[in-house]
Amino acid sequence: MSSRMRCTMVVGFWLISFSLLAEAQDWAQWRGANRDGVVKDFITPATWPKELKQVWKTPVGSGYSSPVVSKDRAWIHSMNGEEETITCLDLKSGKPLWSKRYPAQFTKNQYANEMSKGPFSTPVLHQGKLYTLGVNAVLSCFDAATGELKWQKDFGKPSTSKNFCGTAMSPVIEGGNVIVYTGDDIKGGVMVALNALTGKEVWRWTGEGPGYASPIVAAFGGVRQIVTMTDKSVVGIAAKTGQLLWRLEWPDEWNENIVTPLVWKNSLILSGVRKGTMAVEPTKTGDKWEAKQLWHNRELTMYMNSPVLEGDHFYGMTNKRKGSIFCAEAATGKVLWSTEGREGANAAILHTKDLLFVLTNDAGLIVAKKSVTKFEQLAKYSVADSATYAHPVIFGKRILVKDDANISLWSVE
Repeated sequence: MSSRMRCTMVVGFWLISFSLLAEAQDWAQWRGANRDGVVKDFITPATWPKELKQVWKTPVGSGYSSPVVSKDRAWIHSMNGEEETITCLDLKSGKPLWSKRYPAQFTKNQYANEMSKGPFSTPVLHQGKLYTLGVNAVLSCFDAATGELKWQKDFGKPSTSKNFCGTAMSPVIEGGNVIVYTGDDIKGGVMVALNALTGKEVWRWTGEGPGYASPIVAAFGGVRQIVTMTDKSVVGIAAKTGQLLWRLEWPDEWNENIVTPLVWKNSLILSGVRKGTMAVEPTKTGDKWEAKQLWHNRELTMYMNSPVLEGDHFYGMTNKRKGSIFCAEAATGKVLWSTEGREGANAAILHTKDLLFVLTNDAGLIVAKKSVTKFEQLAKYSVADSATYAHPVIFGKRILVKDDANISLWSVE
């Protein structure tokens, strides 16, 4: 082989390796591009390795906020002492490119001492800006490239009398606005749409305090809606105006309404730790909206993990039997299979066309074949030394993991 050919092969290999990072699917918000946990560009290995290779590991602080990624950079919102920190990292090396901090003294309810002090909200990237929502309900807009603070809004510290962990919802961008939902069970809540560029308020809805769930944007009856859980209900808010369209009672004695809703055809799949799982169809008759119940499986309960949808089936982890992965029918709620249990207290679930990735809170990453007939585990890896409540980011042959102290990049090669 000539030296020129060898040089060409080396350069080609380097370009391919770099492209796995530079051209990765943008993971710009909570649970990905459409807030549904779908991974589009993972390259499945011919044979799963015995262990994953750690590419780099960087200390960034605590918290359950998930990283966001665009091209060759990653951003993470975390807590260091009494300060919230926003860090931008080079995705290839893990080296910080910029970091910003601001005071964020926060005292959790005593009943939540085992949980992190936050932050819990995942940032959102939009047109070169990074939007973060702190545990004390401080919304910040940063220049994603430089870290320059563009604007900031303080919505006031929430009470932790029952909203134990403070602000937890992840902001969403819709129609050029950044939408947040803050408050508590004492003073109530407010959902606000702000112009993403200027921070100027566009509309606000005042109602019940928020739960811990993050909203989705979906269209029902031709109307785009912000759908989320309050501390007592599920609501659909008109995305353009902030008008309350419909409300479904969804009370929980500890206000633990956490699970992100799923959209299946013209319906929503909802779940709660004491409510079971329910499908409803938001419909409009005349001037009146309602969320009509389609089915209710009271035995299929979910706590902190949000399920994922593939076709006419959804996959998740029930809190029953100390954590059991399952597959169920979207049309009926019937469970087709479930694992024996003891998978963990929580799981962050993502999926490709053929695979399920289940990251449990004890840093176990389960890779399973996606099937409606049985659970088939392909591999399991340990990916951290502390708790992993944040969702990973999966792209190319890489897996980005945030634990309660560090962020690390792993390779399946």
